[in-house]
Amino acid sequence: MQQTFDFVMSEHAAWVPTHTGNQRVFVQPGGSRWLAQVHGATLTLDQLTPDAANEPAVDIFTLSNSLSGPAPELTSALGRLGPVARFRNADLWDAIGTAIIRQVIRAAQAKKLYRAFCEAYGERVALPNGGTYTLFPTPEIVLGLSDDQFASLGMAFKRGALRNSASSYLEHGEKWRELPPLALTHVLQSVPRIGPWTAHAAVADWSNDWSLYPYADLAVRTWAKRAAPSFAWPDDEPSFGLTWRALAGEHLSSLTLLTLAWGSQYGDIG
Repeated sequence: MQQTFDFVMSEHAAWVPTHTGNQRVFVQPGGSRWLAQVHGATLTLDQLTPDAANEPAVDIFTLSNSLSGPAPELTSALGRLGPVARFRNADLWDAIGTAIIRQVIRAAQAKKLYRAFCEAYGERVALPNGGTYTLFPTPEIVLGLSDDQFASLGMAFKRGALRNSASSYLEHGEKWRELPPLALTHVLQSVPRIGPWTAHAAVADWSNDWSLYPYADLAVRTWAKRAAPSFAWPDDEPSFGLTWRALAGEHLSSLTLLTLAWGSQYGDIG
């Protein structure tokens, strides 16, 4: 299957650069696997398993006309993107692990850690072109790693949160996947070392409901200010969050996602 979009989000660390664009293997509930490749505005999706059911879901985000008033620089910048396509991360465990790795550190460093972790301990998937792609390590693999194995990849700080989450996911993951996204953000915070930022970032990645993303975080603040430098953005996180909600109104999810998409053209955001 091949489709053309104005802009395809490939900010997640699981998107791996190729010589022509980016590629990612999606593992869907039930086990079906799909290879997604983005070349400019073209998205190609190929099944890697015999079961063709349950292909990855792509959501389209567009700019609402009602956002054109308070921050015209911002809406002008976002409008130039056109409709933005983003895959949902149907693998909740991967979404949780990604958010944990992203804790505290910069996005570019988080991507390096994520990919190194996959390369060292993830399952290798054969691709149609003869290459391979490595998946995020399963909860069972994570629980089997020694302290030294985490430390060898520079992930000693992430060890506790990943182990706690892996254990909880093996026990509760099936029930978690049935929860509404907002309820899931609360449940995840019952896992030791999973705080509000991690829970909300993971659920936004999994559900594509970006009203649940921690929208006052540094990434959103940075790119909003660069897209609309003349707007009087508050400097502190709580005040920015209030301003952002007021600007977005009922379009909080799309405004947040589109701002991150705009920023992904200029730097790492996730």
